[in-house]
Amino acid sequence: MWENKLQDEVQKLLPIGAKLVGAQAKGALDDSPSPFIQLSDLDGDGEKELAAIYRWVGETFLTVWKKGQDGWYAVQTLSSRKAAIRHFQTAPVTGRKKAQLIIGWRLAGEDALAGASNMTEGSDPLREDMAAQPAALAVYEWTPRGLVNRVGSLLSFEEIEVDDLPSVAGGDGVHEIILWQREPGVAGGPHANIYKWNGSELSLANDRYPAFFQQLAASLQEKTQEEPGSTQLWYQLARAQQKAGQPAQAVATLATAVKFGPSAKQEWEGFIRLIRRELESRAMAALFPASVKTAEGVKWGYIDGSGRFVIQPHYEYAEDFQQNGLAIVQMNNRSGLINKLGSFVVSPVYQSIAPFSEGRAAVIDDRGFRVIDEKGKILTPQAYSYIGTYKEGRALFNKTDAQGRSAYGYLDRDGREAIGAQYLAATDFQDGKAVVQVREGEYALIDTSGRILQTYPYASVGPLGDGLLAFARTADGPKGYLDESGRVVIEPQYSVALPFEDGRAIVNASADFTQNQYGLIDKTGAYLIPPEYNDLELLGEGRVALGKAIDPNRPYLGSTYAIADADGPILTDFLYENVGRYKEGVASVSDGRSTFFIDRRGQRVSNLPIVPGSGTLTLMGELVKADVDQRVSYYDRNGKRVWQQNTIIPLREPYRIVEHKYAPNKNYLVYYPEIKGIANRAAREAVNNRLKELSQVKPIDPNAQLDYSYSGDFAVAFFRKQLVELELTGYNFPFGAAHGMPTRIYVPIDLVSGRIYSLKDLFKPGSDYVRVLSELVGNQIRTNPEYSYVFPDSYKGISPDQPFYVKADALYLYFAPYEIAPYAAGFPTFRIPFSEISGIIDESGEFWRSFH
Repeated sequence: MWENKLQDEVQKLLPIGAKLVGAQAKGALDDSPSPFIQLSDLDGDGEKELAAIYRWVGETFLTVWKKGQDGWYAVQTLSSRKAAIRHFQTAPVTGRKKAQLIIGWRLAGEDALAGASNMTEGSDPLREDMAAQPAALAVYEWTPRGLVNRVGSLLSFEEIEVDDLPSVAGGDGVHEIILWQREPGVAGGPHANIYKWNGSELSLANDRYPAFFQQLAASLQEKTQEEPGSTQLWYQLARAQQKAGQPAQAVATLATAVKFGPSAKQEWEGFIRLIRRELESRAMAALFPASVKTAEGVKWGYIDGSGRFVIQPHYEYAEDFQQNGLAIVQMNNRSGLINKLGSFVVSPVYQSIAPFSEGRAAVIDDRGFRVIDEKGKILTPQAYSYIGTYKEGRALFNKTDAQGRSAYGYLDRDGREAIGAQYLAATDFQDGKAVVQVREGEYALIDTSGRILQTYPYASVGPLGDGLLAFARTADGPKGYLDESGRVVIEPQYSVALPFEDGRAIVNASADFTQNQYGLIDKTGAYLIPPEYNDLELLGEGRVALGKAIDPNRPYLGSTYAIADADGPILTDFLYENVGRYKEGVASVSDGRSTFFIDRRGQRVSNLPIVPGSGTLTLMGELVKADVDQRVSYYDRNGKRVWQQNTIIPLREPYRIVEHKYAPNKNYLVYYPEIKGIANRAAREAVNNRLKELSQVKPIDPNAQLDYSYSGDFAVAFFRKQLVELELTGYNFPFGAAHGMPTRIYVPIDLVSGRIYSLKDLFKPGSDYVRVLSELVGNQIRTNPEYSYVFPDSYKGISPDQPFYVKADALYLYFAPYEIAPYAAGFPTFRIPFSEISGIIDESGEFWRSFH
């Protein structure tokens, strides 16, 4: 009815005898006739303009009207005798603040719509079947000069869709244009291409929207089952798979298509070559793990050297690709292995997977440690308490029996026990030898068959390093060094004696650790660097880092570092908070303000990236990986940023979450959220102030030396309808402590009202939800072996404001570390399906209705 009223109003604005054009509706798949009328804000002033297309005196007209005090008045009219319009709609294509006119005109010459004074006489080609004809795209934007077509070169299409497509991070409020286009001379029908405004023009952006093509491929897959003989469908499916980043699947699809239509193979040769090249380049390309923040949490994928996602971000975590072309990824809290095509070589079924070494990797399943090869085959017939990394064909393992007694042995590359479990302690092999503890007070040097080469009657003996072994005569006594024959080379005199490396070893001459005295010795025990430092690290390439205590009275607060030659000369002042190992003649350092590379002289390398913040830089082929301020980004070797994680999380219009960084002190770093789009200003400010407070954004003295470090972050834990649930995490680490204390807070927010919900808001007023939930949690503790770690008699029920979060089908209650279980148990969490508590849920309440 409203549309009819608007149509009548527009008709009154038209010249006498003019007729509104009626053609296909907005959606390309909707065949219902609709007048070409649009009501949208075209100039960004907050008021809607009126636009319509009509026929008059043999021409096609487009007029835009604004509303004044006396009603609608025309502001611009375009016309043409050549143009036959077959699509008309408005959407924000070049930005979020205003809409543009999107027109599809039937191809009828080089020009379509132009100023009326530029029109030439000609026949009218408008026909009822024009929807079947190819069309050309025009996107008209309101400017101070009037309507300007933002489409530069010709873009023809057979079908069109316009929508705010979700990229890897979600929608952004700016619409994309999907054109179904046909390639000249290629059988197989039209295929979809996505165009997006890049600031100056509409450009092809297929690689930014894999989710669209994945959904399209799934739909076309179903259609091929219904019409298996349609080569057009098979071709369209292959095209969609290729654009979805699934080239291997596209190859298989084309092979099937050729069976049904052998004659099409020659016409598809160009596309087949394209996919083959893509497969070859993917196998050879360097790929880098990268993450995006989305409305479904943080997702990881892989980018190439240009910063383009090649494997789309849908993993919970992703590690670097290893030399064997495999990478460890996580899905559903389980680890698996993928290749560079993004295909799983090992399904995500393991609790963890260690990096490969010598073609083998240790994995952990529900029974313990096992060994797999690069195809995922399990080699060990049994599970172990521990399996280490393969070195020289041997991997250290540990067995623990029912009585809790444990012993170490070694596996071979076939997963068999090459040396049975018999040692109290053991080390990795080095140059065919390893140090093992045979019994209390006796160590031995063995070969890879387990044959004893030498015994050492001491309380402790360390691993081999340059032919020497650190040892101590008594358990708490000082340490010195032996050679392999057991001869004492350096008498015990150190509290710490690390393995020799490149003829040098780090030692600590302090007697009681109240004040560290680290130095560097040679194989005779002579000091190359005197024992007067709070810390000392070997950096490789003949360089060491010398650490001076930030506070000599509190050495546990850490150090500032200088660079020195491994022979003793100091090359720099004490400038750095952290220093990495040298590689290719450079090392990553951070001075508290920025992170950068230094050369072997300790001088800053100006032609490599300099990144604000504190962290590490790593050379990774053509790129430099920056892990700075707990965010990963990538730069080319000239310092140009190639990729960084997004700081805006789109939800749905007009809502989005903006990430802010608060780093007032070198030991205090918080990323906190701000919600945009809540209409009520007071409610919006109140909820954002509360989020800052819960995120621990508070005054911190920028110059103070804190006795702890604190880091905080956030993610979207759940988003549905008008409820967004944010997870705020924190970690407080007191310097010198064994570990820090994590925190976790879930904040369920109503995007319409700005209200933060409490647990009680989920239940009917007056219901005894505390008792009901307490009983359900208590029953899980008693009957579910998963909760056997809970301290006996520690659980006393839940509190009225018990920490919680919700998902689509369940309520989750959780406890802080140490509250009812050991620290290692983390946050004990209990899932309660809504179906079990439906009797007390307030289904008419605001909380429930916000996500139902």
